[in-house]
Amino acid sequence: MAKTSTTTQGLRAAIERSGYYPALVAEAVEAAVGGEPIRSYLVHQETTFDANEVRRHVTVLVLTGNRFIVSHTDEQAADDTSPTPYATTSTESVKLGRISSVVVSRVVANPESYAPGTLPREVVLTIGWGAVSRIDLEPAACGDPNCEADHGYTGNSTADDLSLRVSETGDGPETVRQALAFAQSLSEATADLAG
Repeated sequence: MAKTSTTTQGLRAAIERSGYYPALVAEAVEAAVGGEPIRSYLVHQETTFDANEVRRHVTVLVLTGNRFIVSHTDEQAADDTSPTPYATTSTESVKLGRISSVVVSRVVANPESYAPGTLPREVVLTIGWGAVSRIDLEPAACGDPNCEADHGYTGNSTADDLSLRVSETGDGPETVRQALAFAQSLSEATADLAG
């Protein structure tokens, strides 16, 4: 989908609906996108509870013809570094060719009666591009229960640059639909580069 005023307006409206410093978030995202056509987007606002404080966080994902853009905005209470509350906004721009994995995990209720097209109860979108990897190691063992030899370690490395969870209950069905649509657009874009 080429960038149209409808796509741009849809992104801005989604940012405004999040209710989370929309002018700040929109400016950061628009600066990162520049003049590129927007193919797809997802806006996810999340509230967390930290001790006696409520913290908000918004993530904006944008897919252009050449890049995947991630924007995070967090708010912070006044602290030693600032006498007033403040927000931190960061954007990362990743070339589509660097995307190594797009994982979509769907949670569905009553799977025995699942009908194609039914909206999942929740979706977890995990995207990897090599900036962050997690290594899980454990002692290796052999099949002999009496063996006391050191067999070294075994494990795996997982690309885990971004993981985003949306649920029908917490975020609403439209956000779940948007997450699935964004994941499909990103998967198609990365497949186009591979093929």
